[in-house]
Amino acid sequence: MDILLEVKDLKKYFPIKKGVFLKTTGYIKAVDSLSFNIKKGETLGLVGESGCGKTTTGRLILRLMDKTDGQVYFEGKNIFELGSKNLQSLRKNMQIIFQDPYSSLNPRITIGSMLKEILKIHKLVANKSELNDQVSEILKTVGLSPEYTKRYPHEFSGGQRQRIAIARALVVNPKFIICDEPVSALDVSTQAQIINLLKNLQKKLNLTYLFIAHDLSIVKHISHRIAVMYLGKIIEMADYKALCHHPLHPHTKLLLSCLPMADPTIKPKKKLKNSILDQSNYSFGCHFHPRCNLKNDKCLKFSPELVETAPQHLVSCHLYL
Repeated sequence: MDILLEVKDLKKYFPIKKGVFLKTTGYIKAVDSLSFNIKKGETLGLVGESGCGKTTTGRLILRLMDKTDGQVYFEGKNIFELGSKNLQSLRKNMQIIFQDPYSSLNPRITIGSMLKEILKIHKLVANKSELNDQVSEILKTVGLSPEYTKRYPHEFSGGQRQRIAIARALVVNPKFIICDEPVSALDVSTQAQIINLLKNLQKKLNLTYLFIAHDLSIVKHISHRIAVMYLGKIIEMADYKALCHHPLHPHTKLLLSCLPMADPTIKPKKKLKNSILDQSNYSFGCHFHPRCNLKNDKCLKFSPELVETAPQHLVSCHLYL
């Protein structure tokens, strides 16, 4: 399989400003030297606690915010070197599905008008008849009736609004879609419907996904590979089966142990110690060591590198170096 997206040493630092004159006193490393690639037709799940930098990573890849350093290559082209015209052309191939479908939809225009406007901007239709046909077809593709074109976002349920958000991403026929926690605001039954829809669309349209979420139980059902993120860094990455059945990093093990069980008599064996910490206080050593029960002297002094300990299984932990 060919590589569609490649991320190299991507960084995003936010300055910490204090005092009357807002003097910079340090930086929050939201994304810190991230490197990974995604192959055509693949789904890479990016999972981690809130505040670890998942959404920032997605926005950097789409150039919705400026980077601090690093590169992102899409089909071999460095997106940070593209001009405005080439970037607009790139937008057709790289789309995003946001976490909250209601806030990402314009409440003042109908669903049909929204989809038609996108097609007009990208000049993907030749006439009005073709425009209406395209809108009707994309709504059918996501499981909605073409009659909904005259309705406004507030007239739909949460699951229907997320289907509309998916339709908005698909209407330009993209190759790559970032799914930024697309089911976290939905109930369990609707989550399953949206996940199945995304999987079916991937097979039908040969789509490539970066699926961002905090729930490993959801990510493992749609992803081919999973990358676990903690405080701006990837700490483990592997095939979904290897990561879920044979996790290596202590944080990954804790995340898996906290998942709810189908049997109510079985309780999680471990609990995460405290909450995610302020990384600005840890400029050296492993960022996870304040919460780790297996830490040693190396963890307090040196930051571990991401190394391959098994075929296609990468981990950043001194226990395996």
